[in-house]
Order: sequence, then C-alpha cells, then structure tokens
Amino acid sequence: MNINLQGKNFELTEAIKDYVLKKVTNLERLLSSIEEAGGEVMVNFEVGKSTQHHKGGEVFHSDCLINIDGKKFYTSSDKEDIYQTIDEIKETLFREIRKNKDREQTLFKRGASSVKKMLKGLSKRNPFTSKY
Repeated sequence: MNINLQGKNFELTEAIKDYVLKKVTNLERLLSSIEEAGGEVMVNFEVGKSTQHHKGGEVFHSDCLINIDGKKFYTSSDKEDIYQTIDEIKETLFREIRKNKDREQTLFKRGASSVKKMLKGLSKRNPFTSKY
C-alpha cells in the first residue's frame, strides 16, 4: 500500500502524521485481501487549513482518495478539530469500501446460485441473458 500524505496551509507535525497513518492502517484490514491477490492500493491523504485568516468555526479540512485497482473512493470533511476530520474520513471510507465489497460478493453468490439452479434443471431461466 502506497500512502501519500500532504499538508496544505498547515505544518504537519509528527503527532498528526502518526495519527493519520494509524487511521489509514486500520483500513488496511479491508484492503489486505486485495493486496494479497496482486492488486495495487494507493492512498492520497491531504490535511490542512481551509484558510489562513479564520480563527473559529470549521477551519480544518481533510481529503482522502483511495484508488483500488481503478476503483476510486473519495471523501472529505470540514471540522473545528483536525482529529475529528481524520476520524470522520476513516469511518466514511470504511463504510464505502465495505459496502462495495459486500455488493460484489452478493452479486457473485446470486449469479452462482442462479447457474446452479439452471444446471440442476430447477429453473429454465438463463442467468446470462435473464430470459426464460
């Protein structure tokens, strides 16, 4: 997994770098099966201040783009605390990646059961053309 971390309008401290890397590596348990199968995972994480002149309100902004073998998962967040933005991004990406993974598995199982029914003679429906 390649992780690219950038800071905009903001000095990245070691504490922030460690926190981001810890949150991204928590996502790695979802992505490890993809890497073992020979896939490539690229993570671009950007942390920074939205503007220099604001002192209160939603000042901190974070973006994350994960590219998994051509599929892109993107999310961004604006909050008052930089750690809150990082946490929100991690939760959103975890949910999106898991939802996509579950969807692929469900479609595969549905297709496989349809083919099995056709081969057993229980269904006359062709799973490839969806016609009877």
